[in-house]
Amino acid sequence: MDRPAPLRPIRHVRLPGHGPEDVITDPRGRILTGVADGRILRLDGLAGPAALDGLADPAALDGLADPAAPPPRVETLADTGGRPLGLELLPDGDLLVCDAERGLLRADLTTGAVRVLADEVAGERLRFASNVVAGPDGSVYVTVSSRRHPLRHWLADIVEDTRTGRLLRLAPGSTAFEVLLEGLRFANGLALSADGTFLVLAETGACRLTRYWLTGPRAGHSEPFAENLPGMPDNLWRSGPDGPIWVALAGPRVPALDVLHRAAPAARRLAARAAVHAPFRPTGAAAVLAVDDDGRTVHHLARRHSRFRMVTSVCATAGHLVLGSLWEPGVAVCALPAGG
Repeated sequence: MDRPAPLRPIRHVRLPGHGPEDVITDPRGRILTGVADGRILRLDGLAGPAALDGLADPAALDGLADPAAPPPRVETLADTGGRPLGLELLPDGDLLVCDAERGLLRADLTTGAVRVLADEVAGERLRFASNVVAGPDGSVYVTVSSRRHPLRHWLADIVEDTRTGRLLRLAPGSTAFEVLLEGLRFANGLALSADGTFLVLAETGACRLTRYWLTGPRAGHSEPFAENLPGMPDNLWRSGPDGPIWVALAGPRVPALDVLHRAAPAARRLAARAAVHAPFRPTGAAAVLAVDDDGRTVHHLARRHSRFRMVTSVCATAGHLVLGSLWEPGVAVCALPAGG
């Protein structure tokens, strides 16, 4: 892969909540995110022109709040009562939420009402719903990262390489999931192709993106879409059919982990048990990719020494990139590359 371009930070905005794991935009360019205590937040004025007036050298603001920029307005729209992860805004203004504790939810952002759409698969509790996207026919697609480990033990699943991730479909009007794919290596972010004919999903543990065909002669089949990524892909996001698919890279590739994944299952399980009890701190690297509908990389932005760590999501608004993180107490605003 070509050498990455610099990921240029502009400001870091602390939130009244920890771990904005997924960030998406609404039609007015506001940011929606879920935090660890279950709340769904909306950020207004995060990256507008007024918020960026008078900034110093962006490189000097890496990980720092900018005192010259007015803080965005933060509203609490709903509370899932669990741990919200992936989000998908519907055309009617409601929000689909993958909650790691409660399953697939639908939130009314006007009233704050939250209801469960589905929380089990064939009688098995939905342990770790990760990301969600709505298809053009009203179907809802959901990734499950692990059937063995809950969110709090996500690292154990990555280390053990359980390959228990799934891709699910909830048909319009149904309350029962259909299993489309199994054996995925920590299934994570989801995005639709521009024409709605296939899904792209992230397999974090395999450092790859996978294509699942929805229509056409290969409907129901999967194949590699982008392999050997320079890091572990997390959430995916696209603004619409004219934009690329943005890929958050939660961490760089770890050669020792690649070796461990070729070891016997007993050795991987032993390493996973150790990982649960070992102190964890993300690396100081931050990176994102953008790919087109042929799987070609059109942007690769990286920063080797970043105070904003473990980038689990990325979206674009007002000409800037906004980064979310399972680890951080806020979001980061970065420069959008030309043509982004």
